[in-house]
Amino acid sequence: MKATLAALATAAAIGLSPAAHAEDVVKLGMARSISSGATLIAMARGYFKDVGIKLEAEDLDSSADAIALLAQNQFQIVEGGVSAGYFNAFTKDLPIVMTSSRASSPIGHLLMIRPDLKDVIKTPADLKGKIIASNGPGSVSTYELGKMLEPYGLKISDVEIKIFPFPQYGVAFANKAIDAGLVIPTWTSEFPQKGLAVTLVEADKVIQPSPVTIAVTSMNTDWAKKNPQVAKNFFLAYQRGVRDYCQAYHNGSTRKEIIAELVKYGLNRDPAFFETAFWNTRSADGLISVASVMDMQQWYVANKFTGQVFPAERVIDHSYVNYANEKLGPFVLENKDSKKEGCR
Repeated sequence: MKATLAALATAAAIGLSPAAHAEDVVKLGMARSISSGATLIAMARGYFKDVGIKLEAEDLDSSADAIALLAQNQFQIVEGGVSAGYFNAFTKDLPIVMTSSRASSPIGHLLMIRPDLKDVIKTPADLKGKIIASNGPGSVSTYELGKMLEPYGLKISDVEIKIFPFPQYGVAFANKAIDAGLVIPTWTSEFPQKGLAVTLVEADKVIQPSPVTIAVTSMNTDWAKKNPQVAKNFFLAYQRGVRDYCQAYHNGSTRKEIIAELVKYGLNRDPAFFETAFWNTRSADGLISVASVMDMQQWYVANKFTGQVFPAERVIDHSYVNYANEKLGPFVLENKDSKKEGCR
């Protein structure tokens, strides 16, 4: 009830009322993770309906698929990691742009090694010639690996990258098919418990520039030009979900209600999972770290994953989240005693 009343009060404050006309359908593709919680919260609480949008969300297996479908306007919005595929899409002048941050520092990613190698591989410098797992050849994970090797005098070309989906990392470690891997939550907790891997380096302590934006929300620009108010309304609703997510991340008063909503929407069927899992952090105002994304682009070009550098204004468009933030006002953290980094 508290959440419902708060939502109604916010809607009234920004001049919203349930749409009396036919809803605008917006199709969204997402690579589902805990950070998808912001979108699911906005769906569960009717924020999209408040602005006259019927959101049709669909899970995607990879950001490469997402970019292609976004460019074809089969999805108007997608959520996913900042892969080289984005910059290759800009090279082809496809109608896409990054619009808001989805996951950013602290990211909680770890470069992990097999336990039997811990006396052999003591720093990333010892990984020369070793087999390291990434979830994609031009994925943000490969960028992270490269950035974690460079301070130790290695390039990504000095190691052998093997591609595995994240859920297969455990088997690869167990079978000694890999020596190391760029591991993301929740596997960062599970692997040490099961004796599959140990931490070598934390991404948050090494990768610069920081904060790092590893995942974004992107939009089809042709669609947005034809439907400017619908696009603005999408991000107004979306940012309400982001703010609720961040309040729950910082153990605000509605955390239990939000976890119940995420369980209901199938993010995970066990409420206890959300009390122990790493919640992806993000920018509460939705702003992408321009320095981080531009560094990724330069790295992908330098390592021949893509071939051209584009200015920030071609890659990122903050106008939609800026519109939402102007409507919503400044983000105010409810639990001012929270010591957690990120989501502020």
